[in-house]
Amino acid sequence: MNYKTAGVDLEASDHAQKNIAELAKRTHNAQVLRGPGLFGGFFQFPQQNFREPVLVSSMDGVGTKIKIAIRLKRYRGLGFDLVHHCLNDIMVGGAEPLFFLDYLAFGKLNSEALTELIEGMSQACAEAGCALIGGETAEMPDLYQAHDFDLAGTMVGVVEKDKIIDGHAIRGGEVLIGVASSGLHTNGYSLVRKVIAENVALALESYHPDLSETLGEALLRPHRSYQNIIRGLRDLEGVAGFSHITGGGIVNNTRRLLPEGLTLHLDWQAWKLPPLFKLIRHHGKIEKSEMQTVFNLGIGLVIVAAPPAMDLVQARLRAMNEPFWLIGEVGRA
Repeated sequence: MNYKTAGVDLEASDHAQKNIAELAKRTHNAQVLRGPGLFGGFFQFPQQNFREPVLVSSMDGVGTKIKIAIRLKRYRGLGFDLVHHCLNDIMVGGAEPLFFLDYLAFGKLNSEALTELIEGMSQACAEAGCALIGGETAEMPDLYQAHDFDLAGTMVGVVEKDKIIDGHAIRGGEVLIGVASSGLHTNGYSLVRKVIAENVALALESYHPDLSETLGEALLRPHRSYQNIIRGLRDLEGVAGFSHITGGGIVNNTRRLLPEGLTLHLDWQAWKLPPLFKLIRHHGKIEKSEMQTVFNLGIGLVIVAAPPAMDLVQARLRAMNEPFWLIGEVGRA
């Protein structure tokens, strides 16, 4: 007996690690002293750039969207999903990214999938100005089926203490501005997969005119980054908070920001439900309230702003060619 006959190929893993190291190096900057290869990544904190630095971290995965990627053998977008989900989570708090770490676990190492995943992560990190400095790739045949895998990531960023955005400045009467999502992002896929399984008309390879693409392509559209939008708005007077809409929908995620005594008044008619969500709702016969709890429904970021700041916020969003809607306001509970 040996490790390979038990299901773990160390030779293939070593080869994969070399590819990962090359892709990770594309994201490195002067702060990265040591990247993948040692037992830990070494990142020199740029303390000279900050007065009162506060580290901000986020860890997440991409859920059962992986199942659809495996079925269609399209993996690269999952790398963007993972980085962008974590990136948005720290950016809404006012932070800028420093470095990223990933965790990949396979039933049987799939070199094609691994390369595409790291390529996606590497490009997403490079575009965000974030160093991919390390991670873990595991092969666990008794825990995962041979074709299955899972992934998770951790983003670490930094914000000046007096620049933290945590919703404490939100007041009643402030306006909610919703910015478009690129699709389901990384939430709601367990329900979507159940809808697909029970509807023969919903083959992943089937083209839908309303979507202008196949269902599989629409479902694998990567979770978008809101980095540039947040950077362009966070220093405006009157911008009091940002909410990244993930699992739990618009209400549950935006409510996290509200000080005690405040509530949300949403106008669900303020924007048109994108075709992908209409398709899911129709074929799944899903209640409206369930859709609102599970999915982002076309809104991936909510900006909370005081009325005097509205004109400037809207002008900047238009200058960035960003679709947005006035979707409600903050009120007293």
